[in-house]
Amino acid sequence: ANQGNERIGRCQAQLERSLSENAYVRFMREKMENAGCAVHPEFFHVEMCDLKVGGGFRPEDGIVVCANHLHTQEDVDHAVTHELIHAYDHCRAKTLDWNDCLHHACSEIRAATLSGDCAFKQELLRGNFGINKQFQTCVKRRALLSVNMNQACTGEKAEHAVEEAFQKCFKYSEPFDRIP
Repeated sequence: ANQGNERIGRCQAQLERSLSENAYVRFMREKMENAGCAVHPEFFHVEMCDLKVGGGFRPEDGIVVCANHLHTQEDVDHAVTHELIHAYDHCRAKTLDWNDCLHHACSEIRAATLSGDCAFKQELLRGNFGINKQFQTCVKRRALLSVNMNQACTGEKAEHAVEEAFQKCFKYSEPFDRIP
């Protein structure tokens, strides 16, 4: 339990640094406020997570950052930005249904595209390089991994949703004016 508390404490400090210093996180929080969905520090929770994920968005209580799967400040920055994109989508699209595989796929495609998940450096660290259209390949792969975790959208449903939503959602960069 002591090691868990230590990890949570370290991750909490990294989260606070993300919220105060990371330009993407500050930008997303400002855009959420402009859209009528202010994001206060209580919206963010640091937890030990069962699933092997860096974080998650729970519409009812906010963003979870997984202390046991994030190690560096950069990991936390990416996870928080990724989850803020989901929170932004949820705020903007009043009818967003997370059990609708197309809705979920679109938000995952946007989060992978806009959060830095698929930046060249991230892909190199994963050992993925040299493939034509690597960025799009990464976005699809990461969106599919996330959509597959949704009980309502596993297997072929997830694959179909990601393929169907890809072109439109990959290009939709709001609130950024272009893919950062």
